[in-house]
Amino acid sequence: MRKIISATFVSLDGVMQAPGGPQEDPVGGFKFGGWTFHYFDEAGGAAMDELFSKPFALLLGRRTYDIFAAYWPYQ
Repeated sequence: MRKIISATFVSLDGVMQAPGGPQEDPVGGFKFGGWTFHYFDEAGGAAMDELFSKPFALLLGRRTYDIFAAYWPYQ
């Protein structure tokens, strides 16, 4: 059986959001979309490179799936 490994961007106060743009997830009036982008550095990039350098299957939630489904058919 394969392991499920979660790569998440989460703040110390528990806000979990992808490193997208300011309008990525305004649900519930959230006004701080894209907050993780400014904190991404070489160490973060190296960690992401290591995580995604091996073959993997991608398990998406509904909202992320909707974003991917709208984007990838045209790439």
